Amino acid sequence: MTTGQRIAAKRKELELSQEGLGERLGVSRQSIYKWESDASLPEIDKLVALSRLFNVPVGWLLGVEEESAQGSDPLSEEQLRMVEEIFRRYQQEQSSKELSEEQRRQVEELVSKGTTGKGKSPWDKWSVRILFGMCGAIVASVFTINSKVDNFQNQYSDLSYSIENITSSVHGQIGSLTGRVEEILKAQNSLTADYSAQPVSADLEDNTVTFDLRVVPKTYVEGMTVTFLAEYGEGSQEAEGQLGSGQAFTARLTCPLTDSITLSAVFVTGDTRQTQLLDNFSSLRTASFPDVTLMAGSELWGLEQNKDGSFSLPPITATFSSSSNSTPAVYAFLEQSEVTRVQVGLFRNRKLVRWLEKAEDPTGGHSNSSAQVEAVTADEVGYWSDYTLPEMTLEAGEGDTIEFAALITDQYGRQFMCPDFGFVVQNGTLEYPEYKEFSTDPTDWTF
Repeated sequence: MTTGQRIAAKRKELELSQEGLGERLGVSRQSIYKWESDASLPEIDKLVALSRLFNVPVGWLLGVEEESAQGSDPLSEEQLRMVEEIFRRYQQEQSSKELSEEQRRQVEELVSKGTTGKGKSPWDKWSVRILFGMCGAIVASVFTINSKVDNFQNQYSDLSYSIENITSSVHGQIGSLTGRVEEILKAQNSLTADYSAQPVSADLEDNTVTFDLRVVPKTYVEGMTVTFLAEYGEGSQEAEGQLGSGQAFTARLTCPLTDSITLSAVFVTGDTRQTQLLDNFSSLRTASFPDVTLMAGSELWGLEQNKDGSFSLPPITATFSSSSNSTPAVYAFLEQSEVTRVQVGLFRNRKLVRWLEKAEDPTGGHSNSSAQVEAVTADEVGYWSDYTLPEMTLEAGEGDTIEFAALITDQYGRQFMCPDFGFVVQNGTLEYPEYKEFSTDPTDWTF
């Protein structure tokens, strides 16, 4: 039987209604209903009042002992001390949330009466049972609360996970919707019904690239003309479009080969000029150079400054490799040139400190070890070449960048740079930079 069932059974034995029992205890009928339905547990003073009214131990009401018609033997001094110590420790472990001040006063009064021998009421012999019953009830409620808290935490975690999933889904839908809206707006704002911009050839000796361009205006007006425009760096090139079948304008446009080329079509109707972007091409010039790699200076990582602010560099070997003869071009129309000259140098803030010397060929080939600038032919470069830097002292301050880079010349006389990852001076030590901005344009370097 539950506590509520025991209360209901004893109430019926006394032939009391829920309202009548409530009047005896000074509580409402709804409180009696909640106790009997186990929706809530009576407070300690009400449990004591119920035990007196029903003439049963509190422990029986709580289900921790059997009902007994005979009283128990009086508590010994040792038992009373044990009860008092148990209650004292329980008070230390529990916060005041479980017991009100009035409840605590009543319990302490019961313990005090039991230990002093005063207040010889017939209920003194139940002090230990009341305390154990009370502790059992409160501990049980604590476990119940903890279990509910765990359930709430699990529900919160599930809810948070669901919210994250919903948020991610919403962001994805927003991103997709934004992309579709941009496409719709572009289509609505587009001046063309159809267009194409294709690179068809490149002349590396002249350093030029040629594009075939075609546009069909969305709205054709008699007398309309189209001018195609190529913008590259600080310059631009134009070509007049020729009107053909299907109201399509076409042109072939040749411009300098650079790493940034923007192609547009300018529609002219009377005094009105409207420009439509066709395409952007990046890194075309870089793609026309051979694939090269420079590995150097890994032993400098962690090198610390001297007291005078300089760095004592150990002897360093830089390895340059080229695969121009084996790697196909990125674009089918674009051939890759060949390496004909290599110069490897040490740079501080992209300013030359010293050229490295070409090491002796391990296969027995020749080298000019006395020259600081080592220029070699394609045959001498081969697949790889070593360049050496003798032991030296380098002046560098906080924030300076130190790197090795190769100045490369191809058979058309064009030049480009191949830098390594390099180092930066941080707190008096050479460290790898968190961010590296590479430049292959020789005009960004000082020799």
